Amino acid sequence: MSYNIQIQTVEKSKVDNVDFNNIPMGTTFTDHMFICDYANGVWGTPRIQPLEFIPTHPAAMALHYGQAIFEGMKATVDTEGNPMLFRADKNAARLNFSADRMGMPHFPEDLFVEGLKQLVALEQSWIPPQEGSALYLRPFMYADEPFIGMRAANNFKFIIMASPAGPFFTKRIKLYAETKYIRAAAGGTGEAKAAGNYAAAIRPTEIAKSKGYDQVLWLDAVEHKYIQEVGTMNIFFKIDGKFITPEKDGAILDGITRMSVIDLLRYKGYEVIERPITIDEIEKASNNGTLEEAFGTGTAVGIAYIQEIGMHDKTIHVSDESPVGLDINDTLNGIKMGKIEDRFNWMIKIEKEFV
Repeated sequence: MSYNIQIQTVEKSKVDNVDFNNIPMGTTFTDHMFICDYANGVWGTPRIQPLEFIPTHPAAMALHYGQAIFEGMKATVDTEGNPMLFRADKNAARLNFSADRMGMPHFPEDLFVEGLKQLVALEQSWIPPQEGSALYLRPFMYADEPFIGMRAANNFKFIIMASPAGPFFTKRIKLYAETKYIRAAAGGTGEAKAAGNYAAAIRPTEIAKSKGYDQVLWLDAVEHKYIQEVGTMNIFFKIDGKFITPEKDGAILDGITRMSVIDLLRYKGYEVIERPITIDEIEKASNNGTLEEAFGTGTAVGIAYIQEIGMHDKTIHVSDESPVGLDINDTLNGIKMGKIEDRFNWMIKIEKEFV
């Protein structure tokens, strides 16, 4: 389906003021945003306009009842300077999966991708050229109907904004296994990319950081022993030559990077097992020497190499090196930047007609 996306541009870009060698994530934003409104049962008036404040009624339902979801993705440039998107169709599908769970309308997936293409084409000068850096894209949807009452909203906004970002973690990370607070339970919203999931994680994450750790390692809600995921990542463990990652059980996010890493590992000849895995099993593997490495995977972080896991007053040593994680990270970055053949057809090139 073809969409008429109205475009209003800024008079002068701010991009010349950006130091691409020093970009703290999430604090610098590009000149424009994509925006679309839902009312009377339809999405209408898709447009790209200068990034600005959005008037919001104090009774906007997202502020009171939490109907808010989002996606995270990145745009890069290939060796010929073409802007590229990574598996944008999967993000579009996951947004609608989250919308289902949160009682929100689907956003047209072809408009999702086309809006991304046109926004990134307009903002391509904001894409950092350094390997490991990218233009971080944040599509999100929220209920903006002014109403106080417990029901699904009738009015929504869908917005895409963009922010240049450097590498997320530049060192090996330490995780703290949380045994008091939980992230998600079966039947909850853990597999949706809902804003409230992250709100509930803020306090435990701050506690973990106060203890000297980088992220929370979430355990199951019932027994506090089965590993779910990390604060902003899915997680993989290499034990005795095989990679193990927690299976999708309704309480973990179906990560786009996760599914891509599984494909890459299997392509490179590794066995990947999706199954329940306990923190006790990780401790035992560390003690007997079969725990070879572990890493987290996510859009923002890419691949984050795990040094150790803390739990109560003990420390589980993971590894000092991550040879496979490094190789997977290099492969992912190489595919995204056009230096390695895209055997999986993951990349979407923004054609000249958008530029």
